[in-house]
Amino acid sequence: MKPPIAPIQLSLRTPADNPNHHLWNNHGTWWCHFTLHLSNGTSCRVRRSLRTDCPTKARTRRDSLLDRLRTQAPTLTP
Repeated sequence: MKPPIAPIQLSLRTPADNPNHHLWNNHGTWWCHFTLHLSNGTSCRVRRSLRTDCPTKARTRRDSLLDRLRTQAPTLTP
């Protein structure tokens, strides 16, 4: 039997003065990086390749990824 799933809390913000928040360029490919904080006191680092070399596309893909996480957060497993 699997242990109960700990709810995930998202604390995300993209400051207006830093539109590349949560983004970094690794040898020409943009990645998104953030931390999920679980209700059991643990955290999980998440890094996802955005599979683009274009910063504008990277921002759009980051926003899409984070929007999906916001809607799925109660059902995600750590």
